[in-house]
Amino acid sequence: MSSFQLILFLISVVIFYLFFKQIFSSSYPKRGVDFEAKRENDQIGGITEANKNFSKPTPQISRLEQLLSMADRALEREDFVEADKALSSANIIEPENQEVLLKHGYVLVKLERLRDAKEVYEELLKLNKEEDMAHVALANLLHRLGDNEEAKKHHLRAIELDKNYAPHYFNYANTLYDLGERHSALEQYKKAYNLDNSLEEASKMIKKIS
Repeated sequence: MSSFQLILFLISVVIFYLFFKQIFSSSYPKRGVDFEAKRENDQIGGITEANKNFSKPTPQISRLEQLLSMADRALEREDFVEADKALSSANIIEPENQEVLLKHGYVLVKLERLRDAKEVYEELLKLNKEEDMAHVALANLLHRLGDNEEAKKHHLRAIELDKNYAPHYFNYANTLYDLGERHSALEQYKKAYNLDNSLEEASKMIKKIS
């Protein structure tokens, strides 16, 4: 063996010695101890805390609900023009929505658009003939328009649909009183007051007519 070959052999021995020393030393990273979990639900690369709070998406309200809310706020301010705009838009979205129609009729009366209000209430009653509030609203409106026979019919229908609602009797009594039918009006005022003795106006009219 030549001197050069001897040197190569010794170098090879040193390299193999260092390699195997590294393998069996404690500094070599071993499988299974790379990550030590501190909590049993800890995981690498994910959110696992049971008490982690997540934000929830804000509930979305429909355009119709937005318009009804706008109308209600306008009514609180007695801004009937703005309420009319909101309800007109709502009526385009859902032309057969009874809540929209009932509120819109009221707003139109406040704006003195009596013919338009009449059409709205009539449309509502086509959808629901048993809506007593639409009957009484239309009755009051018809009385203002001079159609008193039709007004009486709707007053009576409202009472028929809800016999325990005192304002229906009171409204009917007002129409009768305006028409000079004082005796009939007195009977209706008494019925209203018997159902609800907090109706001071009914009490006043009873004393006035009696």
